[in-house]
Amino acid sequence: MTDAEEIKTTIYAMKTTAKQERTVVDNIVKALEDHDEIRVVAVMAPDELKGYVLIESPDSIARIEQLREMVPNARAVVKGEMAFSEIEHFLVPKPVVTGIDEGTIVELIAGPFKGEKAVVKRVDTSKEEITVELYESMVPIPITVRGDNVRVIDKTHE
Repeated sequence: MTDAEEIKTTIYAMKTTAKQERTVVDNIVKALEDHDEIRVVAVMAPDELKGYVLIESPDSIARIEQLREMVPNARAVVKGEMAFSEIEHFLVPKPVVTGIDEGTIVELIAGPFKGEKAVVKRVDTSKEEITVELYESMVPIPITVRGDNVRVIDKTHE
């Protein structure tokens, strides 16, 4: 087969036990190492899609059902195909600072001020950083931290 030839693949959704999506992905990869007759192009478990794993394969749904039987915590293959447009938004990374605005109360979850509450004063989406002022500090000192080093506590604005 040359590079110019294109393999038609289908995207299947496989239902899993709750909170076992990552384990199911790992087990699918292990099962595929022993069974090269089942062809899988990609496996994905998006955080936003609870209880499901997405599988891209040129094989029929019957082959994916065979794969499901080999994988613990895999419950069922959803009947029907998924269009790429339905899962495309899972493939685009979201900025870490999404949902954080000025005035939001956050808790620092990493760094020297871990556990401290703070108020967001500025959000820099291009650098994925936020500038905060510690909530219980006597002197307001602005601290710039990465967006993934905070947890939103309250979205009320001052």
